[in-house]
Amino acid sequence: MINNFVIFGDSYSTHSDFIPKGYLSYYYNEIEESDNPVKKMNPEETWWGRLIENEGAKLVLNDSWSGSTIGYTGYAGDCSTTSSFICRFRQLLKSGFFGDNKIDTVFVFGGTNDSWSNAPLGEMKFSDWKEEELFSVLPAITYFTKILRDTLPDAHIVVIANCGIKDEIIECLRSSAERIGADFAELKDIEKKPDHPTVLGMEQIYRQVITKIKRGNM
Repeated sequence: MINNFVIFGDSYSTHSDFIPKGYLSYYYNEIEESDNPVKKMNPEETWWGRLIENEGAKLVLNDSWSGSTIGYTGYAGDCSTTSSFICRFRQLLKSGFFGDNKIDTVFVFGGTNDSWSNAPLGEMKFSDWKEEELFSVLPAITYFTKILRDTLPDAHIVVIANCGIKDEIIECLRSSAERIGADFAELKDIEKKPDHPTVLGMEQIYRQVITKIKRGNM
């Protein structure tokens, strides 16, 4: 059962009314007429909004940033101290967020921009990371999931892999999830226009993720 949950995500999980101040959003309640109509979405239409509505879950924090990568290499280069999942997690840890809040479920929905930005892949490893290795995708993923599990040893963690990203990244997300005892949901056939989920795509994400969770708890 999902009670209090946190999301670490990228544009697919953003909404302008639900992410921290200063973060970039892709989805909005209202958009300019000339803008991409896919961007206009009510919060309850997002995959996580459906989770709140249908499962009675409470969103504690949506730590999602449009265009962000798990590792330190983004579209514009070095994001080690700005938007990377690792940086954002460390900031929360330093602030005492995890001690101050009761969290039973964490969703990790990333890797898309690590793939699309053509960040260096590097090699999968599960210990003894050097800081410079976190500029590569695979060690960044294994490091992030490990520190997440170390910080929240009793939490239910769900790792979500987008469709249309590099196979190496999907496999690393899968292996990392298995390593920390997390559920893994690999998305299939999500409707996008052109590269972001529509309202139907959000429904498909929700259904695939919640089906995986419920199967995992059987």
